[in-house]
Amino acid sequence: MLHLEHINLVVKDLPSTLAFYQAAFPNWTVRGGDNDTWYGTARNWIHFGDDYQYLTFNDNGQGDNRDLTSNRLGLAHFAFVTVNLSALISRLANAGFEVAKPGADNPFRKNVYFIDPSGYEVEFVEYLSDIPAQRNRY
Repeated sequence: MLHLEHINLVVKDLPSTLAFYQAAFPNWTVRGGDNDTWYGTARNWIHFGDDYQYLTFNDNGQGDNRDLTSNRLGLAHFAFVTVNLSALISRLANAGFEVAKPGADNPFRKNVYFIDPSGYEVEFVEYLSDIPAQRNRY
């Protein structure tokens, strides 16, 4: 069996990025970090997560993320499942982050999209059914 272990992101600023993801994932911690040089660019990095999954953040990102309204090549968004979407939205709002766009109406799931401090679109989903045919209904 396979599962996603980590996502490695180049970000503009570690503290603001960490603030966003700490609000979303209050049970995750900084697992480690250091500084190094990546192809001639100095950077700091951290791993933020739990014992099984994490996000890697590398600072000193240059330029802007892709235009999310375009069809340009690149990451469109990534998503996480939560058991309480309202609580997650409240935590992010209390940390200064607002919903960027709501998800589609669906009787079996609720979802919203946020834009993190580096311009990555992050979806959060709460499923209202345990039946795969309902959860995966489009």
